[in-house]
Amino acid sequence: MPEPDTEPTVSPDTAADESESESDLPPWEPPADADHDLEPTVEPPGELAAQDEDGVLATAEPPADLSAGLEKSRGGFMARLRGILGGAGASGPSWEEVEETLIGGDVGAVLSTDLVERARRRRDTGNSEEAVRAELAALLVPRDGVWAPGPAATGQPAVILVVGVNGTGKTTTIGKLAWRYRNDGRTVLLAAADTFRAAAIEQLEHWAQRAGVTVVAHAPGADPGAVVYDSLDAAVARRIDLVIADTAGRLHTKVNLMDELAKIRRIVDKRLPGAQPETLFVLDATTGQNGLAQAKAFHDAVGLTGIVLTKLDSTSKGGIVFAIEDALKVPVRFVGVGEKVGDLVPFDPDEFVAALFA
Repeated sequence: MPEPDTEPTVSPDTAADESESESDLPPWEPPADADHDLEPTVEPPGELAAQDEDGVLATAEPPADLSAGLEKSRGGFMARLRGILGGAGASGPSWEEVEETLIGGDVGAVLSTDLVERARRRRDTGNSEEAVRAELAALLVPRDGVWAPGPAATGQPAVILVVGVNGTGKTTTIGKLAWRYRNDGRTVLLAAADTFRAAAIEQLEHWAQRAGVTVVAHAPGADPGAVVYDSLDAAVARRIDLVIADTAGRLHTKVNLMDELAKIRRIVDKRLPGAQPETLFVLDATTGQNGLAQAKAFHDAVGLTGIVLTKLDSTSKGGIVFAIEDALKVPVRFVGVGEKVGDLVPFDPDEFVAALFA
């Protein structure tokens, strides 16, 4: 297949370095349906932003506090739950009230019923609160330490595909992830593959500038697969550590969206054999059980490897964490607990449960 007439633009200060690495690359072979009339652009990384939107030094931010981010949940359904469990007499709590409270906290009806049955049996060897706490903790997927993208094959970048419906904070999450990994010393490239939403490319470019990372973009309406392919080419040429791809987020009822996401995954597998990309689903925690249906649809289409829960600090119903991990057997990787760039924190199951019962 002949090469397209257009190449990604390269800033002068990096052209010399790239000329050496590009000589070892295989010929550029775009997706079959790529539109080559649209010239990809490679924006070089800007300076790491000195301040976040609130005027606080971004690189000097203290770590976000998960416990503080759960204040509404702790004062909402958890306060009622602990009141029921702690106020029980010798005969034990009203398990019907416990079940109703869990359902009201977005744990889910079926799961809440099963959990209560197990907690009632467990109470024979302990108190009611300890029994419920243990059963909630058991719902969370086991994991080892703080998650980070796994090492890619030699000479290849690690890849994170970020998926989800519009309005969940997907692009903002990508910017915060880029900031986190850039501060950890990694080189990061963002792929602007959400080419259909108005201003999506500009929003990602803003975050790239703020985080001090590179972004690859085509014109609005371009083929998302071609954007991802060009991004991977640029990342290999520049020896980038991590590629994070934004993707379209139309409603999950649009079958063509799922087909497009599946195609992007195939492009990554073809261009970077053995890369094993992470696929993170971004879910607005305030949508509760409705978001669970969205997650299942995306999981069936592309095989999710992790969940990012945004706006967890804005809901009094933090039980969605238990519901989604139990339903999909996919771990929550990060939670959003504020608006600042550093308010996307790694999810720790033990810390989460302890914060709810604090």
